[in-house]
Amino acid sequence: MKALAMIGVVLVLLGVLSFVVPIPHQQDHSVKIGDSKVGIQTQTSEKVPVAASVALIGAGILALALGSQKG
Repeated sequence: MKALAMIGVVLVLLGVLSFVVPIPHQQDHSVKIGDSKVGIQTQTSEKVPVAASVALIGAGILALALGSQKG
């Protein structure tokens, strides 16, 4: 399999997974005074925007088409 076709497969898989798997984010809001630390940690999970997922899938399909051409 050509390298461009492999990249296409990876892009399509990433695009499909980005619809389903959320990306976790963690933020630390704290204040350190001397030896003590007071704070709050927040955790959120967000999905990738739909436009980015569609762009990944489209680029993967294009790379697959170009990589599978005989020539």
